Amino acid sequence: MAGEINEGSVPAYYREVYEAIGCRTDERVQVEVFQRLLQRTDLSKAVLGQIAEHVESTDGFLSKLSLYKALALIALAQQGKQPSPKLLENCIQELPKPQLGEPRDLNALRMQPAQDDVLTMSQTLDKLLARDTVQVELIPEKKGLFLKHVEYQVTSQRYKISVYRRYSDFDVFHEVLLQRYAYRVVPALPPKRMLKGVLTSISEREFIEGRRRALCRFINLVARHPFFSEDELVKTFLTFSGSDVQAKLRDAYKKTGDEFMTNRVATLAKEYLPADIQAQFSTSRDLIRNIHNSFHKLRDRAEKIAERSKENATDLLMFGRELSTLGSDTSTLPSLASTQSTWGALRQSLKSLSVEFSVLSDKAAQQGRREEDDVVEKLNLFLDLLQSYRDLCERHEKGVLHEHQRALHKYGMMKRQMMSATVQPKEQASVEQLESRIVQQENAIQTMELRNYFSLFCLHQETQLIFTYLPITSHILGAFVNSQVQGHREMGKVWNELQPKLGCLFGGNNGVSPST
Repeated sequence: MAGEINEGSVPAYYREVYEAIGCRTDERVQVEVFQRLLQRTDLSKAVLGQIAEHVESTDGFLSKLSLYKALALIALAQQGKQPSPKLLENCIQELPKPQLGEPRDLNALRMQPAQDDVLTMSQTLDKLLARDTVQVELIPEKKGLFLKHVEYQVTSQRYKISVYRRYSDFDVFHEVLLQRYAYRVVPALPPKRMLKGVLTSISEREFIEGRRRALCRFINLVARHPFFSEDELVKTFLTFSGSDVQAKLRDAYKKTGDEFMTNRVATLAKEYLPADIQAQFSTSRDLIRNIHNSFHKLRDRAEKIAERSKENATDLLMFGRELSTLGSDTSTLPSLASTQSTWGALRQSLKSLSVEFSVLSDKAAQQGRREEDDVVEKLNLFLDLLQSYRDLCERHEKGVLHEHQRALHKYGMMKRQMMSATVQPKEQASVEQLESRIVQQENAIQTMELRNYFSLFCLHQETQLIFTYLPITSHILGAFVNSQVQGHREMGKVWNELQPKLGCLFGGNNGVSPST
């Protein structure tokens, strides 16, 4: 974008064109609308292609400044000049005016959004996953022999940067994100410390690793969310390398406030909601609750499968060691043992088999890690999202609705007080005070009603987000099947190599099935 183009320096005509074709609900212009605008210029296809090449758009929209840049390029092209950003740098005095007719006539180019256009999120799982991938790695800082505290290296693929964060930084980030987006799915954080009951069944090392994984899932869900991902809070958390990220996050929130205050649709939400929104919400919530229960069971089974692979690795290793111990026994055999000569040779062979069993153990351990990293973690990621959706439904019902009902009740009481005050004459000052409080309460109720509709609006969008994530089921199944295929293939290869070595242990094929 040419540095000279900013909102303050553009001609009034540019702003009039933007007002005519811009979206009603945010400060952007649909690419389809912009393409229709280009058709009005009478420029050749080749020139239009050059203009489009220099104009940035994201997710099917142009920003206001992108449109202004495009208008300047159109004007240059209409003057017979090559439309390039370099030429714009020379337009210091005033940007040229394109020939597009009266701005009011351009209104027709704007696609009138359908009632649910703003409500509908056109996302795919691949698009969401491509927004960012964030790694969270442990950096334990030791003080003497004891672990002083745990620090994390957080690396964002999108911003190509690593920053260092403590658990308390995640905690403050989560707190301000929830304040800013109370009507959205904000995943929960893992607990800071081990619960007392857990101490017996899990080591501190395992707890810290589990917490690292949970923090990684949390930040990835947040960094990929269609609304959070573009928010200053998320960018600050992922990129700010100053000394006090917590103060920076709190300042960023104070500047913007909650989403209701900044979202341009907030006060219009009721217009966009379908008439049967409550019924739709109820149906979706029940369906997602069932999906959540099923995925919970799938995760529990996947955990057991991964655990069994790790136990299998231990058992195979111990089996091989025991064979080695048996083979290493140099005790002299009694002369009465009729199989003395056979056992001596057999013993030597057993000793060498522990190598293969050690390899088998490694392969089983690798399979366990794959099942844990690729299958269990993906299931946990989706479960975290499903749980945060259920938390959101609860916030909506216990928060917004409850506050609304309480305010209406308070308003009713005030009205009754007012009626009794008019029946029984009281001091003029106290009646006026009551009237003033009633007006304040009416305003509060109006705001709450708007917030309630906006909360339903956001819930409807977040429900779509859950369904956008549902195809992750195929990723999970693919990872599960691939892990089994790879594990069985690798272990099968070692078993096949081991089989011929058993030949020397038996006379003929005794005890060993020939390979088919």
